[in-house]
Amino acid sequence: MTKSELISQVSNETKESRAVVQKVLQSVISTTIKTLKKETRFPIFGLGVFEKVKRPKRKGRNPRTGEPLTVKAHNAVKFKPAKVFKDAVNSSK
Repeated sequence: MTKSELISQVSNETKESRAVVQKVLQSVISTTIKTLKKETRFPIFGLGVFEKVKRPKRKGRNPRTGEPLTVKAHNAVKFKPAKVFKDAVNSSK
């Protein structure tokens, strides 16, 4: 599902305009980013937890040329789904 399809789906279900839904979705995304810049965890009840984790510097290899290279240390984001979310996805209905 693309972002545009998600906006259309939510717009249809909530009877809100696409513009309003788009603003709300963009606000959720930007709030998540801002929070993870400051904090290490951002839980959303019923959905899951976004967590910022530090990845150490490591050696890698360029897949095209095979040359060794160093991958810089960086932050990554993990997502752990909530039990309610996992159960809903795994239900047979």
